[in-house]
Amino acid sequence: MARDRLDVGWLRVFEAVGRTRNLTRAAGELGLSQPAVSYQIRRIEDELGVPLVRRLHRGTDLTADGEALHEAVSAGLARIDEAARRIRRRRRPAAVRLFTDYGFAAFWLMPRIAEFRRLRPQIEVHIVASQALEADDEAAADIHVLFGARGQVPDGAVLIMPERVVPVCSPGFLARFGPFGTPESFAGVKLLHLDSGPAPRWYTWTTWLGAHHVTREPSSGDLGLNTYSLVVQAALAEQGVALGWVGLVDDLLDSGALVRVGPELVREDRGYWLVADAPRGSDAGTLAAWLLEVCG
Repeated sequence: MARDRLDVGWLRVFEAVGRTRNLTRAAGELGLSQPAVSYQIRRIEDELGVPLVRRLHRGTDLTADGEALHEAVSAGLARIDEAARRIRRRRRPAAVRLFTDYGFAAFWLMPRIAEFRRLRPQIEVHIVASQALEADDEAAADIHVLFGARGQVPDGAVLIMPERVVPVCSPGFLARFGPFGTPESFAGVKLLHLDSGPAPRWYTWTTWLGAHHVTREPSSGDLGLNTYSLVVQAALAEQGVALGWVGLVDDLLDSGALVRVGPELVREDRGYWLVADAPRGSDAGTLAAWLLEVCG
């Protein structure tokens, strides 16, 4: 932390002595010798014409004048250090803010963003995740990766991952309650639901089964969860069958932690869209180009 402070000479020495009440400890903190600290204190006392420090058998103490000066010095240094931090923050390149949903952030972006950071270590990236379609004012972002239909995203958005959905579960759940395979076989199975509004942007079990002309009544054994991360964790914990979005659960399928247990559905007009109005060569433009390349 000391490297974040401006060098203000004797003020820093006197503040350390007054705070630690020990010349040797203050010297160690400042990277100076104990005689150098003692010399600096004597210079201050000579300039003011009053003693500021009392040398005790063990350590030091401040006189009344020393206490008064230390209070002023400590307050002044705190303000100087804070001003220096603000100035340095303004000089740093602004971080690129990427807004997306929990599922894309957790299962697609996080396993891959380390590679971007390796390639572009000078670019700072902040990831803002939400289940909303748009970032609010506090989460304003340079790049958006949004899930929805073409009419739900801004003009100029590029589809980087069409919606492809397949039922998945853990091998243990399949062994206990399977086999599955046909849409009709899910009518009596415990299902894991991702909470959605009255007009869901993604496949739900109701719309997935409906696309296969299967009607299913709600079951007391079903489990609803409000983020896709929780849905996947519940599937891994053998709590039921989940809808797996291809592109998000690929690593889990490849490792065998989850298995496909039903037919895949695809909607080419819906999925994850990249929204980025950033100049080519800018930090945001560089991240957007990388996303397009990796998803392509």
